[in-house]
Amino acid sequence: MEVNGIVAIACGFIISLGAISACFGICLMARKYFEAAARQPEIVGDLQTSAFVLAGMIDAAFIIGTGIAAWFAASTFLQ
Repeated sequence: MEVNGIVAIACGFIISLGAISACFGICLMARKYFEAAARQPEIVGDLQTSAFVLAGMIDAAFIIGTGIAAWFAASTFLQ
């Protein structure tokens, strides 16, 4: 197998595993947020702020992984 094929497979793994992990992380975070909001409704404002920050960090990790995969693909295929 050529280097181009290996890089294409690696980029696919980076993006797909990042997407699956981000979806799983958002799901776990939302479940814990709703559990905590149901237990103590008076702190929903603080929980909501923390949940949005955490969701942004989870999505940022996926977007960074996608950028790295695009960088690998561009550097390999544009030579």
